[in-house]
Amino acid sequence: MERFKPPFETTGKPLYDILAIREMLPHRPPFLLVDKILDMDETHVVGLKNVTMNEPFFVGHFPAEPVMPGVLQIEAMAQVGGIFVLSQVEDPENYLTYFLKIDAVKFRKKVVPGDTLIFSLELKGPIRRGLANMKGVGYVGDQAVVEADILAMIEKKK
Repeated sequence: MERFKPPFETTGKPLYDILAIREMLPHRPPFLLVDKILDMDETHVVGLKNVTMNEPFFVGHFPAEPVMPGVLQIEAMAQVGGIFVLSQVEDPENYLTYFLKIDAVKFRKKVVPGDTLIFSLELKGPIRRGLANMKGVGYVGDQAVVEADILAMIEKKK
């Protein structure tokens, strides 16, 4: 599926803008780490995070040479995956997604202010019993900067 690898179309109307994302995810700034969902089908999702100097973590994370923390890159990737999983149910506002496992994480290049981080996630198999196993890759331009296997669970809100 070449459509889900760089170069990505970033200038068209997104499937979900930040307002639609806020309706689906419970996260709020500074922990809402997805700006747009660009593309999606039954097994893939592509989301975008604009990395700006205004991010609060840059104040303390190598202030002289700001770098986006790897753990936040993984969180942003998981939020893109969460939007994908929530989009599979009729009433996403009544569900939450949670990390269960993260494997095979690799950081390949620094992510810095001014970068546009694009995540492409693919289901590794069908969603069963509320579990979604996904392979994700984050790109800046056509360079892979982070990758991980993520297992997430969708659960009805109590």
